[in-house]
Amino acid sequence: MGEFIGFFSTIFGYVLNFIYEIVKNYGLAIIIFSVIIKIVLLPLSIKQQKTLKKSSKMQEEMKKIQEKYKGNQEKINQETLDLYKREKMSPFSGCFSAIIQLILILAMFFLVSKPLTFMKQIDEETISNYEQEIRAENPENARISYPEISIIKEKGQEDPNVNINMNFLGLDLSSVPTQNVSDFRVYVIPILYVISSIVSMKITSNMTNNKKKEEVIENENKDKEKNELDAVAQANKSMMWMMPIMSVTIALVAPLGLALYWLVNNILITIEKIVLNKFLVKED
Repeated sequence: MGEFIGFFSTIFGYVLNFIYEIVKNYGLAIIIFSVIIKIVLLPLSIKQQKTLKKSSKMQEEMKKIQEKYKGNQEKINQETLDLYKREKMSPFSGCFSAIIQLILILAMFFLVSKPLTFMKQIDEETISNYEQEIRAENPENARISYPEISIIKEKGQEDPNVNINMNFLGLDLSSVPTQNVSDFRVYVIPILYVISSIVSMKITSNMTNNKKKEEVIENENKDKEKNELDAVAQANKSMMWMMPIMSVTIALVAPLGLALYWLVNNILITIEKIVLNKFLVKED
């Protein structure tokens, strides 16, 4: 699994380094890299959005099947499979997108944790030698969470090959929040990331709720649909808070470069959702 994720980290590293060599700033390179990745994955995002809208419509058909064949689970299963075949949909159609997102998260974590390996393509021996030097010079710091980040900080001025300009708008993107608790600046990007996550989820929730409200108006059994809508709203509200908390926990123990990537990615995803939703509504 590590080699598989490492393969993607290496590819991302080549792209990120190519951009960095042009702009000479790590933060700006991450922003441009995020935009490029979002453009490359745009066809997948469009397909995913269409799948979500189609799945939402299919839920109504599945409810009718469950009501019609209530008590006959075998018939319900068969009719459900037939429904998926008619609509040319797979019950696992959302899994591929989730796998892609997981690969991106892990690959980017590897990349920002080891920028010398994946971005600068520095050999292991050189990295190991510098790490041993740092440990010898700072024996009180026996444990180094991110050796390559420490090498960039302490040896970057001496050796241009291991130097990466990580200063971005007054922030040091090599900093790890949990290791710099007294510096309020390390919390700026994680806080903005949480805010962007909440805004993104609220927009998604509003889109879903507006659609469900339209369905409730068209449905004769309004009381039953209203209860289901309330349950979905409560679930979305819980998820809205849980996801940013889980993500920011990771961001607090990783170099700020990762939080910056997530922040930019969140903003791009929010814009993408709004644009695609309007486009698909017009298409419908």
